[in-house]
Amino acid sequence: MPLKEPFKRRQSQPTLKPSKSTIRRRDDEGGAEVEGGADEWAQAKTLIKPPDQLELTDAELKEEITRILTANNPHAPQNIVRYSFKERSYKQTSVVEQMATHFTLYGNLIFRDSDEGRRQSVKQSLTIAVLPVPSAVMDFEALDEELKEEEQPEGEAGEGEGEKTDQPAATQEEKEEYRPRLVGERKLTNQFNFSERASQTYNNPVRDRACQMEPPPRATFSDTANQWEIYDAYVEELQKLEKSKEKEKQKAPVAKKEDKMRGRKLTSLESQSDDITKVTKAAKIVERMVNQNTFDDIAQDFKYFEDTSDEYRDNLGTLLPLWKFQYDKAKRLAVTALCWNPKYKDLFIVGHGSYDFVKQSRGMLLLYTLKNPSFPEYIFNSESGIMCLDIHVDHPYLIVVGFYDGNVAIYNLKKPASSQPGYKSTAKSGKHTDPVWQVKWQKDDMDNNLNFFSVSSDGRIVSWTLVKNELVHTDVIKLLVEGTTVEGPEGLQLQTFGCGTSFDFHKKIDYLFLVGTEEGKIYKCSKSYSTQFLDIFHAHHMAVDAVSWNPFHSKVFISCSSDWTVKIWDHNIKTPMFIYDLNSAVGDVAWAPYSSTVFAAVTTDGKEKKGQEVQKGPEVEIAKLDKLLNLVREPVAKTSK
Repeated sequence: MPLKEPFKRRQSQPTLKPSKSTIRRRDDEGGAEVEGGADEWAQAKTLIKPPDQLELTDAELKEEITRILTANNPHAPQNIVRYSFKERSYKQTSVVEQMATHFTLYGNLIFRDSDEGRRQSVKQSLTIAVLPVPSAVMDFEALDEELKEEEQPEGEAGEGEGEKTDQPAATQEEKEEYRPRLVGERKLTNQFNFSERASQTYNNPVRDRACQMEPPPRATFSDTANQWEIYDAYVEELQKLEKSKEKEKQKAPVAKKEDKMRGRKLTSLESQSDDITKVTKAAKIVERMVNQNTFDDIAQDFKYFEDTSDEYRDNLGTLLPLWKFQYDKAKRLAVTALCWNPKYKDLFIVGHGSYDFVKQSRGMLLLYTLKNPSFPEYIFNSESGIMCLDIHVDHPYLIVVGFYDGNVAIYNLKKPASSQPGYKSTAKSGKHTDPVWQVKWQKDDMDNNLNFFSVSSDGRIVSWTLVKNELVHTDVIKLLVEGTTVEGPEGLQLQTFGCGTSFDFHKKIDYLFLVGTEEGKIYKCSKSYSTQFLDIFHAHHMAVDAVSWNPFHSKVFISCSSDWTVKIWDHNIKTPMFIYDLNSAVGDVAWAPYSSTVFAAVTTDGKEKKGQEVQKGPEVEIAKLDKLLNLVREPVAKTSK
């Protein structure tokens, strides 16, 4: 309720200022004070007028001014606007919270002189330990009555005086003597009577900020519902249920008659597998611990082994074999691809297939870790042999695979093995017609879709994009062989395509890449031109097995071939800068990630097998040197007889 406070304007009363201090005299003996005369006190009053006092008339002084006091919060906002979905417009709210809480304190203290405080004091005195007192002296009933009388008010105590017995009342000393006492009780001072001090700080005005999102989209739908449509909908639903029941009956195992008669519950394989999955993580940890103890010596060699005898060997080193990874079901398959995981340094992927192109069989994709060399971490089976693979740099759980039958697929390690591969090409989506020899992940396209390239013996360089859970292909370039255009029947022109075997993309220039072919040529291509090559290198006499850009120098790349040579090129020069003859077909070559002048190559002659006899002696060494000299000597002209 607003309060009205009537008051009148009035001028401030003038203050009194004594001109002289009050004269007091104190008697030396009695100490009584004696004031001065009344005339001196009356003469000391003087009127002092403030300099800023208003000069008001008598009418202004008698005027009444009404002031209304309300309980509204002056800091509360008065213009709050909210969106009304019902009326589809913004409306001003009328309900504004006016109450402001400055301080709140919840306590559990009870006043000592209150009823509850007295009651608790009596309970505490009765529950404490009692000192031994003779029964003849102590009367517990009389003590209880006295305690009850203490709790009653004074007015009620007088009413029961006539009902008291003739037993004499105990004195205060006797009460204190026989009152139960707590042995070793610590007295708590100031337990209930206390004082509290508090201060009120300045509260900043409250500011609310709010934002309103766009209303959800709405659509008006109308349709006609009658008995016939409702009946048809029920019939369709019943048909679907019957079909699903028939499929479940076909998949469910046939139970035995004895089990049906006895009503026993059969333990399915799924329930057993569920029990195993509960301890899968613990079993994997224990398995890794066992392998770590078993292969501890190998792990130490992997970290700290260094052969001191390498200092006395010229351009020769020592290779120490460490772990041996094998899987029983992949013994008859060849290792066709190998790739390290870019994020998890102990994890690598192996692709299994077959190089016997007459007898092609299945393939396998296995993932091993150095923490557990005894068994693969992931196992994926495929209907066709795997020829190549690659791991995404930003998404290390995505693996792209190229198969012998020309298909490409993407495996996702985060999903169960039964649903892999997650994405796979088909004849309708533009699969290759020949084996896929290499695949490479590339940067995402403009729409942030995953993208990778593939090269095959059919002469096509294809770009694959994952759009809405579907692989979409685009032919980047076709390897047309120059001068092989032949006119066919009815004037048709037939062209011969080269067989792509390998490719590599430039580390800094995104659109530039190299392609090696079975004809021994290397094509420098661009993603922007689909019908024209930037340059052609007549690099080798046989198939180019691998080509790779230098990770440090942007102009240099390396190639290897089945003609026993490894060549280093400048892509602006048509002739090789360095040529290395390794006396055997070179299957692969790679630059060292830590040096621009170190590379590694793999030949097809393998290594010396256990128990193999190695021919030694001067004659063997002379034959080896003659073989090298014959490669560089000019042919000697035959003399005529």
